[in-house]
Amino acid sequence: MMQESKVSRRLKEATAPEVNEYIYRPRLEGFADGFANLGDVNKAHIVMLAERGLIREEHAAVLARGVLDMEAAGPAAVTLDPSREDAYFNYEAHLIEQIGADIGGRLHTGRSRNDMLATLDRLRCREVLMDLIDALIQVRQTALERAEAFASVVMPGYTHLQPAQPITYGFYLSAVEQALERDCRRLTQTLESMNQSPLGAAAFAGTPFAIDRARTAELLGFDGYLDNALDAVGSRDFILESLSHLSLLSVFWSRVAQDYFVWSTHEFSLIDFPDSVAATSSIMPQKKNPTVLEYLKGRSGHIVGLLMGASTTIKGSNFSHTGDANREGTRSFWEAAEESLRCLKLLDLVLRTATPNARLGVQRAGEDFSTATALADLIVREADLSFREAHHVVGGVVRLAMDAGIPAHRIDTAMVDVCALEQLGHPLNLAADKVRDCLDPTANVQARTSAGGPSLLSLEPSLIRANQRVELERQANQARRDRLAAAHERLQAATRAQAGL
Repeated sequence: MMQESKVSRRLKEATAPEVNEYIYRPRLEGFADGFANLGDVNKAHIVMLAERGLIREEHAAVLARGVLDMEAAGPAAVTLDPSREDAYFNYEAHLIEQIGADIGGRLHTGRSRNDMLATLDRLRCREVLMDLIDALIQVRQTALERAEAFASVVMPGYTHLQPAQPITYGFYLSAVEQALERDCRRLTQTLESMNQSPLGAAAFAGTPFAIDRARTAELLGFDGYLDNALDAVGSRDFILESLSHLSLLSVFWSRVAQDYFVWSTHEFSLIDFPDSVAATSSIMPQKKNPTVLEYLKGRSGHIVGLLMGASTTIKGSNFSHTGDANREGTRSFWEAAEESLRCLKLLDLVLRTATPNARLGVQRAGEDFSTATALADLIVREADLSFREAHHVVGGVVRLAMDAGIPAHRIDTAMVDVCALEQLGHPLNLAADKVRDCLDPTANVQARTSAGGPSLLSLEPSLIRANQRVELERQANQARRDRLAAAHERLQAATRAQAGL
């Protein structure tokens, strides 16, 4: 006798072994992870069907008890068969086994796998985004704590990887936190906009049953439901949006890792890491390799590639429910999110354990001519020259000092006058102590008091504001979790009441 499909009388042949092995079986590997959400979707649907009178009370009670019993037994109690195609059919088959085909089969009234899959994706994405936001908040908190600790540790700042102007290590960390704040904000905005329920959209064209989509949305902790059934089922833009945010985030953490990669080299020696976050060589005994930094940089490219893969997969699909868009197109995000959570923990480790070489940092900033801009600023103030004229004079002074092998902090007013005579035809007669002070990297940093600058006068209030923002965001994400936990408790209570427990 010919075998038939286990899920449809339309299909008269059993699923090919290759289809089971390469398509359906891999889909079932995440059954345990999605089991709780699938149960919640079923509970919300049962409660709503009963409240709307779409199934009889006695049937709803049996369904509710059956789902609760499955929940108590856990996913391991469900025998998974790839011939049943996916998680839902396996779940339903087990439920029918427990409570009978007549009542068990009523669970699917007024819905489709399509709107269920879309709902499960949003439930899972919602949780993942909250986890990512928490991880980002932790990294930002670490950056701020270290910024406060090293707010006065002077080091060279670089543009084009050339000494540019003195900054402090704390100032750099403050900038890192500020950039991560935008990443956090982007993920939060997506989280808030995507928290809409697709459940009740059915296959893509709604249902003739008088369902209450607002009720199932409420029971599942959504803020509302997606109005158009086709959009509800066919769109996965929240996945691409989230993935694009992670791509931006990974590009940024890679740039930070590159800074540390350079600063920790023997040639720079501006930053040191404990041996616990380094590796060595199999042949060269002197090596201390920045393994974590290389991992962070390498995984960034991987996450950017996942975004491209997902975008390319979805772009060729029809605007409806399709396996390539709604299954294959979403796979990249879960992988990217998992990788991002790992990388954020590693980035936190980097920020927490990196130690600046304070002595060498201020020495380099005093010798490498990164204080030259301050000398040009002094000439503008004291000699009433245009900045461009002052720039030319100081450029000559730097060239003169370099040719003579003199470090920046040994430039004096006589050298300035030599170049001023050559450039302007007259000396500037700057006060020796003012020239000396503007070329001192610590004084140079503390003179930069404009908003957003590295001086303590500017940096300390900025760090206070940043700490306040981080705490507010931490509280907001926790409040979000609390609201969802309360919604789940209400769903559980409603299901138990429906079950007569």
